[in-house]
Amino acid sequence: MERPNHIGGPFISVISPIYGCKDTLREFCNRLEETLTKITEHFEIILVDDASPDIAWEVIIALASKDSRIKGIQLSRNFGQHYAITAGLEYAAGEWIVVIDCDLQDRPEEILNLYQTAKNGYDIVHGQRIQRKDNFIKKAFSFLFYRLLSFLTGLKQDSTIANFGIYHRKAIQAVCTMQDKLRYFPSMIQWVGFKKTSIPVEHDARTCGKSSYSFRQLARLSLDVILASSDKPLRLTVKLGILIALLAFVYAILNVFRYFSGEIEVMGWTSLIISIWFLAGVIIILIGIVGLYIGKIFDSVKGRPKFIVCQTLNITNKQDV
Repeated sequence: MERPNHIGGPFISVISPIYGCKDTLREFCNRLEETLTKITEHFEIILVDDASPDIAWEVIIALASKDSRIKGIQLSRNFGQHYAITAGLEYAAGEWIVVIDCDLQDRPEEILNLYQTAKNGYDIVHGQRIQRKDNFIKKAFSFLFYRLLSFLTGLKQDSTIANFGIYHRKAIQAVCTMQDKLRYFPSMIQWVGFKKTSIPVEHDARTCGKSSYSFRQLARLSLDVILASSDKPLRLTVKLGILIALLAFVYAILNVFRYFSGEIEVMGWTSLIISIWFLAGVIIILIGIVGLYIGKIFDSVKGRPKFIVCQTLNITNKQDV
């Protein structure tokens, strides 16, 4: 039976953002407790209520009143899944930290396999969902998003890997020191490095509710993550501008030769209008991209907190991570 390095503290902390899954919370916590006790009695389950529209907080209160190892954090409003994860990470005290969603698509029983793999000297072990039980549209969009994110950030991203995994405290400490205003846990844990691996895990179908991400929200998240993670879009626009300038120069030289050879007496109105509208569109796109980056800078300099905690359960003080 594993014990924590510091007396009286948990050995494993489990972080789960809660939004719209009140019906699964009791089963989720029961399965977690059943699994974690096979590793250690010293664990904590931190449920972060991201202003769930159902009565999830009341369920969390009931669960926490029966077991002090179940802890609750209620955010003042809906900040988003990855901000809720960040809140949980900053309160976690375990030597090992597990991040898992509460909808039971990620099986709590897989934590045993993740931990056994981590004992082989890994600081980060991701759960790799080889056979995702999601609909075709969600899987296709996820695949395209991760391919685009990999291209624009230079970090290898895998569409079969999300938040679920086990992480050593030193990796989580590194993530918590990152001052990025936009929080996206998979790319942040990827960026900090450390010795990592992934293992295949079972992925179940959703038993209740539906994904809190609409197509529009996923598209917005994609844009935010790309802008926050890389300046490659700006560099690509510079290359596009150079390419357009080169093509325009070649076209100009071609028309000079055609003019002196007598093939052209009057330049065409159609080509002129097309060129004007095309270049105007490109310029507007470039200005828009620059504007998006300026907007992100504006958000950063405000200095607002990443999240606001409304109240907590079974938590005496914020952990120093």
